[in-house]
Amino acid sequence: MPAIVDVAKCNGCEECVETCPTEVISMVDGHAFVNAEECIDCEACVEECPEEAISMVD
Repeated sequence: MPAIVDVAKCNGCEECVETCPTEVISMVDGHAFVNAEECIDCEACVEECPEEAISMVD
């Protein structure tokens, strides 16, 4: 169940990029983007995001 980003909430702070242990989050057009195929579902980005813009897909 990979992480997804709500771009309406994402402010582009890049805290999730720095937190991701597998480096699968990048910035695209000023917002976080998660490579779902490589995401290991650790939820580190969900916990780190100050805007609560990242959640896990069921």
